[in-house]
Amino acid sequence: MSNSEQQWLQTLQRGLAALQINLTEHQQQLLIRYLAEFNKWNKAYNLSAIRDPQQMISRHLLDSLSVVPWFQSASGQTAKNVIDVGTGGGLPGIPLAIVFPERQFTLLDSAGKKTRFLFHVKTQLGLANVTVENRRVEQYQPAVLFDAVISRAFASLQDMIGGCRHLLVDEGLFLAMKGIFPEDELQPVQALVNLEETHPLSVPDSEGERHLLVLRPRNPAA
Repeated sequence: MSNSEQQWLQTLQRGLAALQINLTEHQQQLLIRYLAEFNKWNKAYNLSAIRDPQQMISRHLLDSLSVVPWFQSASGQTAKNVIDVGTGGGLPGIPLAIVFPERQFTLLDSAGKKTRFLFHVKTQLGLANVTVENRRVEQYQPAVLFDAVISRAFASLQDMIGGCRHLLVDEGLFLAMKGIFPEDELQPVQALVNLEETHPLSVPDSEGERHLLVLRPRNPAA
């Protein structure tokens, strides 16, 4: 591990301690290897506007990992087969797949350069529980439906629910990672979903509010 990667690891470990997340040494090393590949490919593929790897740890890795406590909760235990829609460079899907190797994560993105990076990372890190799909969400018809749809990418809850309902089992959940609590976004979708849980997220070394919204569709998919 290079000197830079040692420094990244120390920053990651401080963040994990703040989030009260216990990972094995191997899992921590996988996260740093992912960060190193992300940083390298970002120079050519523009995976993120953030260029500083130290900032990537907070804004990308720790932000993604801030939902780990929910996945460990009683309701989160039901999410065994998860799809990350609009995953971009694999966020939050890759970090979550590293933390939960016993669960299945599908990473969906319409941008070919991003899914090429994801195929590379899946192979390099040996992530057998990751599937990569280069499709538009409305064109993706999975053979097996998902327990949960998670995303950091959607501009609105309405877009997320309208675009992804066909991906969920009847009792499935939408997991929306948002900034400030999106009061204005909930009004248009009240007839479509129940807001079951709201969790303020505390992301180490990051300013601004973050929330996880857990929503359940009111009606079965058509």
